[in-house]
Formats: sequence, C-alpha cells, structure tokens
Amino acid sequence: MEDKKFALLIDAENISSRYITGILDELTKYGTITYKRIYSDWTSSQASKWKEELLSNSIMPIQQFSNVSGKNANDSALIIDAMDILYTQNVDGFCIVSSDSDFTRLASRLRESGMVVIGMGEEKTPRSFRAACSIFTSLEILTAKHKKNEEAVSHSVDKKDVSNEISKDEIEDTIVSIITQNENNGKVTALGEIGSRLVNKYPDFDVRNYGYSLLSKFLEEAQGFKLKKVNSTVTVSLRNKEESKELIQKFVKETVQKSGKRGISIAALSNQVYAEYKDLNVKEYGYSKFSKFVQSIDGIELKNMNAFAMMAPAHNK
Repeated sequence: MEDKKFALLIDAENISSRYITGILDELTKYGTITYKRIYSDWTSSQASKWKEELLSNSIMPIQQFSNVSGKNANDSALIIDAMDILYTQNVDGFCIVSSDSDFTRLASRLRESGMVVIGMGEEKTPRSFRAACSIFTSLEILTAKHKKNEEAVSHSVDKKDVSNEISKDEIEDTIVSIITQNENNGKVTALGEIGSRLVNKYPDFDVRNYGYSLLSKFLEEAQGFKLKKVNSTVTVSLRNKEESKELIQKFVKETVQKSGKRGISIAALSNQVYAEYKDLNVKEYGYSKFSKFVQSIDGIELKNMNAFAMMAPAHNK
C-alpha cells in the first residue's frame, strides 16, 4: 500500500489540532498524501488553534459558514468534496479524520467504489464509523509518546466512558478460530495472515491499544499461542495442553523462587497464577485442587500443612 495516493479530509469541528503530527505520520505509512483539506467555519474562535497548523503542514482550509445551529453544513461540504475527488479517479484511498458517526455512510460508499478508507478519530468515535472503514486508528495512541503528560488526565476520564474497544479475550478467541480453521484445512497460519484478518474483522484493531508495539508480542504474552520462525516467515499455532502445563509450571516455580527462603502461601500463589492464567482449570491436568497441582511440580515442596510453597533443597531436585 506504500505507493497508493490518499486524500486527507479532516473535520476540524470535533478534532483537536494537537493530533495533526500523528495524523500525517500515520497516513504516510500507507502511501502519499495528494489532497490535504480541512473543514470548519474559520470565522469562529473555535477554529483559531488550527490556523497555525494549516500553514506549517500545507493543509487547505475549506470555509463552511454555520448557517444554522449544529455542524451538518460542515459535514456536507466534506462529503461533497470526497465524492468529487472520488470521480476524478486520482486517488486510491481516503483518510477521514473525525469522531462523528455522520461519516459512516460516506466511508461505506467509498469502499463500495473500491477505495481504501483509513479512519482516524478519538476513542469516543462510535463503532458504526469504525466498522465502515478499512482501517481505523484511535488518535490518542498516535500522540501518546509525545504528549503523555499533557493528555493523561483527560484521556483517563474519557476512557471510563468508552466501550468501543474490542476486548482482549474476544481478539484471542478470534485468533483461535483463525488457526483452527486453517488447521482443519491442512494449512499453517502465518503471523501476517492473523494481522490482516483481524483488521478485516475489526477495522479499529491496533495492538497499541493493548499496550504492545508488535502483534508478535501480543501473541507471545497471550500464552495460548506458539510462534515459530521458518526462514523469513513467522507461523502461529495453538499450544497443546502439555505445552500450556509446562508454561504454567515454569511460572509457578519462578513465583515461588522470587518469594525467597520463607516461601509463599498457597492462597497468595493461587492469586498470582490465576491472575496470569485466567482460564486455568487444574482438573484438566488430573488434579483435584490447586495445592495438589503445585505439589506435583519438580523442585517445589509444601510445608506447614500445605499452607506454604517453597523451593525444595537442591539434593531433592
């Protein structure tokens, strides 16, 4: 996609100027920006913060007077321009920057015409607009590195009211389905395929929303997946029960070892293990309770009526 040409259309009435650097940097990952237009009533004081950014980033302001209360006129101007640009056949895609659901139909229409539609908006952006885009990126994650301190308070307040982000559990379930489908068809699953299919299903999926810089890191810490590099291709498969058991046993040993000579209570150990492995069911491994599972691990012994777990002396290992 790096050679594609994009039209950048920004709805200035609900997007802050502080995001402009992140917007431009992110869009250049997909191709060349040939149109840069931004829409607002530039006679209003609300638009003043954008004016300096327009000059320094060569963005063309489109004037739309607010004839009536509301901003439907501004939205209409952006939509009309988008359709005009579409019919020129001079671009391969559009980047619509807005947190407004009013552009949902526009995004769908552009995609129907074969256009790639990159959506960008704040985390409050409704799911309808997110789903209508080919790819959607939250603006907060683009500026987090540069303005973390400045925006920390406002973002923490916003996120309490936002339920748009897909849960990590749902993402993991989808990945399991992808791998299982491929295995049933005798196919291996490449890391790149998982990334593509996740974005196809969830246009706003971005591992940065979950605190990871790479999809591979996301999968490695999900614990249910195994990554393997073959030449230049990274494949992903599901861990079987024995592999999962070994991983959990390793975590238990590391946790007990960190507790030192005094050991750790079974209750505290259980809390840490279940916090890390939420779906753990020791009965699947043939144990009636957690303490029995811990007792079976080589190098660990239970003392004080099973109340504490500690590393066994070296000669017992």
